[in-house]
Amino acid sequence: MRGLRAVSGVGLLCLIVGVFTGPAGGQERAAVPNEPAAASAATGGRATVTYQFERPGLVVPRFQVLVREDGTGRYEAEEATSGLPGTQTGEGQAGTGQTGAAGASSHVKREIMISPATTAKIFKAARAERFFGIACASKAKNIADTGTKTLIYEGPDGRGSCTYNYTEKKEISMLTDLFLGIATTLDEGRKLEFKRRYDRLGLDAELDVLSQASESGRAVELGTIAPLLRELAGDTEMMQRVRLRSAKLLDRAADGR
Repeated sequence: MRGLRAVSGVGLLCLIVGVFTGPAGGQERAAVPNEPAAASAATGGRATVTYQFERPGLVVPRFQVLVREDGTGRYEAEEATSGLPGTQTGEGQAGTGQTGAAGASSHVKREIMISPATTAKIFKAARAERFFGIACASKAKNIADTGTKTLIYEGPDGRGSCTYNYTEKKEISMLTDLFLGIATTLDEGRKLEFKRRYDRLGLDAELDVLSQASESGRAVELGTIAPLLRELAGDTEMMQRVRLRSAKLLDRAADGR
């Protein structure tokens, strides 16, 4: 009986310490592995990686791309309607991307499908970087503001996030370029949709822009706009060059690019 009381006392002490002791705060949310019940409830049992971007002054000042481990995903963005039909998404895009006078904005939301190879690359990098529960922001001074970026991992095996303007971590940098490339493709798809309805003569030039971006690696996952490209390629009322460019981009999409 005396031994049982001693064990109970130690257990009670551990319980008290556990209740009143918490993790230290910080900019990055620490990785929390092995919490399957909580994480599974939050993500519907599927792991997700989300990339968020924000930079005031752009025609698309904020957007996010969410990818589930089965390849399904969602793209959401806020864009200034005064800037239509052109937009600039994130860093490294042509032009200034600045909006003019303050105007109304519209919300864009669409479901997407990411190729298996790219999906695997995203989740491999996320787990290699401890679910993004790390300090990923560069400590270098005098770095240009290229926008606030946040990577978030949620899944049965853990969760975490980190926020940065610029990073020196190879895997985080790779994911930044990858998600910007996906957003660029979706943004170009929106421009093509607009010109298809209101400016068919401008389609050839816009498809040329997308082709160059794809060849340079600035636009990736062309499969996310494959239905539109397929319609353009098969539309006999379109210029021949528009149909040919669309068909060539479809071939690149089929290759997983």
